[in-house]
Amino acid sequence: MADLSRRQVLGGTAAVMAMFAGLSAPSVVSAQPRQANGPLLLTNLQLFDGSGSAVQSGVSVRIEEGRIHSILPADAAAEGAEVFDCGGRLLMPGLIDAHWHTTLAAITQTTAMTADVGYIHLVAAQEAKRTLMRGVTSVRDVGGPSFALQRAINEGIVDGPRIFPAGAMISQTSGHGDFRMRHEIPRGTNTPLSEQERQGVAAIADGEDEVLRRTREQLMLGASQIKLMAGGGVASLYDPLDSTQFTERELRAAVDAADDWGTYVMVHVYTSRGIQRALRAGVKSIEHGQLADEEAARMMAGEGAWWSLQPFLQDEDSNVYPDAARRESQRQVAEGTVRAYELAQRFDIKTAWGTDILFNPQNTPNQLRQLAKLTRFYDPLTVLAMATGRNGELLALSGPRNPYPGILGKIEPGAWADLLLVDGDPSRNLDFLHDPEQNLRMIMKGGRIYKDTR
Repeated sequence: MADLSRRQVLGGTAAVMAMFAGLSAPSVVSAQPRQANGPLLLTNLQLFDGSGSAVQSGVSVRIEEGRIHSILPADAAAEGAEVFDCGGRLLMPGLIDAHWHTTLAAITQTTAMTADVGYIHLVAAQEAKRTLMRGVTSVRDVGGPSFALQRAINEGIVDGPRIFPAGAMISQTSGHGDFRMRHEIPRGTNTPLSEQERQGVAAIADGEDEVLRRTREQLMLGASQIKLMAGGGVASLYDPLDSTQFTERELRAAVDAADDWGTYVMVHVYTSRGIQRALRAGVKSIEHGQLADEEAARMMAGEGAWWSLQPFLQDEDSNVYPDAARRESQRQVAEGTVRAYELAQRFDIKTAWGTDILFNPQNTPNQLRQLAKLTRFYDPLTVLAMATGRNGELLALSGPRNPYPGILGKIEPGAWADLLLVDGDPSRNLDFLHDPEQNLRMIMKGGRIYKDTR
């Protein structure tokens, strides 16, 4: 039977290869990731180390066992390492998206609510590979059932970025994560969970005890951080943008549970009232917050909280809504986005970059365009540092729940060898981000080469 199985597999593989022999996908991209047999010495390069400092020349980078071993002079001896000539191009850390929905980005909301669960996860696995091929080597997943995909990527079953999963978005009844239909209300004591709750997209909790339970469930499943919905949103059918969600005591219950596991809580929220309530409860990361006023911004700075902002500018990358109410909410957020970046810089708030592409498959290819837009508010090197070293510091906030212990987003001794080789000069602009397929010449994660078109 074993021999029969082998012959079936080999025969099937040969047939599939014959079918696709005429396709023009470059082997350097479609081949299995390559792991160097030993140390690797990257030479002939310009270096952006992820700190925001100027691009360096006259250096080489030695990689051993999936990590940066050392930064050496350009003429350093190979000493048993395989030499990797970078052709004078820019070497930089892999990009980190701090607000990404791994399972929900590449499907429509209708598909998410009606398709077979298996289909949803197959689409997510395909999108994970595309995400990696855009040079995004790590993502902080901010809500959705990403645990299985994370495991498959970690085990090498599929290609994709490192995933820091939050698990289900925890929401109050009528909150931003309550996806139930009107006919499902009211909910009785013995009413079954909604389909979105069963799939792990969201978890509805009311009262401190329920919030505590749902938080602990996500930690049990492997969450590296916890996500709560503390205010309304633009895309919501029910909760108004200006609504404040969860009481301070409910938020505190989640914060305490996360803190007991050495990690933290982040919240979806837009308004100043919601931001301040979350900060008083001990929340460490404000997701969105585009309607913050000076008082809320000053409080974020004083508490040392992170402001995870996205360039919601009501432009070609925005979701399209048929109703005037949501378009008006979208306009308010777009105006607030410009003000938010100004406040973040004025009060020196720790600021992260993320995209929050959700239920929008046509926009996932534009993920890096959302980063290039930030040059409207910052110089290019600062933008690139935000999406590498600065976001890496945010990921490290997970402490012992960090699924990838070590430094991410920087090129320094001991850091993970998540690297990109690009045709571009970030000291001038970030135009190379508009065409990652052409301009990203090498993609490496953990010392494994997933693309090489030098």
